[in-house]
Amino acid sequence: MNNEYSVAIKKQVEEFFKKTTFDIIDVIVVLRDEVFFVNINTEHSKTLIGERGKTLAEIQHIIRGIIRKQVKEDLFVEVDINNYKQIKNEKLRDVAKDIADEVAFYKTEKILPVMNPYERRIIHLALEQRTDIETESIGEGLDRRVVVKPKSL
Repeated sequence: MNNEYSVAIKKQVEEFFKKTTFDIIDVIVVLRDEVFFVNINTEHSKTLIGERGKTLAEIQHIIRGIIRKQVKEDLFVEVDINNYKQIKNEKLRDVAKDIADEVAFYKTEKILPVMNPYERRIIHLALEQRTDIETESIGEGLDRRVVVKPKSL
């Protein structure tokens, strides 16, 4: 059944892009941890990703809706373009580890810039195994950010 979903997802993504002016090179669908990861390879990545990934988020929302309507099930689908999210997540994890090392060494807290919920989650997950520091989200609404601080004794 999962292979059928992968094929259906790939077909729907390809059909979606045929209706646009954007050519795609390839669509790769991988099932991992009950999530269908869809990576779209294209020469139009800058336009399709948009500023800070906003256009990509909108494309993902549309594609999820199309897929849910087509397969009539609530599948978890994560859409990426030219591995943008994967690369961004790796960079966020690297930044998180560097900041955690700094916080642990200097014993002072560090407040990160404003991040969306997905980015904050990446930071929290990247540092959850550390025993010398802790993370916390602070702020309200669109002004939420992560604080990394030394672990309380």
